Amino acid sequence: VQLQASGGGLVQPGGSLKLSCAASGPTFSSGTMGWFRQGPGKDREFVAAIRWSGVSTHYADSVKGRFTISRDSGKNTVYLRMNSLEPEDTAVYYCAAVPKRIILSAIATQTQYHYWGQGTLVTVSS
Repeated sequence: VQLQASGGGLVQPGGSLKLSCAASGPTFSSGTMGWFRQGPGKDREFVAAIRWSGVSTHYADSVKGRFTISRDSGKNTVYLRMNSLEPEDTAVYYCAAVPKRIILSAIATQTQYHYWGQGTLVTVSS
């Protein structure tokens, strides 16, 4: 499985961006996909995750109410819609995937994910 993240860029505080993560290669009908980010001088952290069934989504507290994760199973693509962006959201955003259901208590754990995209840079600045 290969993941290709795109959609990053420069945006002003309060603005919006939509990231995409396209999966290619062997696909899976079940599993979990997530977004993580690594800001300047920070460790990589969990942002959001979605069951491939699309039934449930999960968010880090820092992005709840501002970010929305969704997927288009026909296109094998997961999206991250980011609204009300803040300078603290500046980071390289990575998508990740695993062809199995992760229990909720582990969904934010990076080592649970088998496949990673290359990252796309989001810069929030005036």
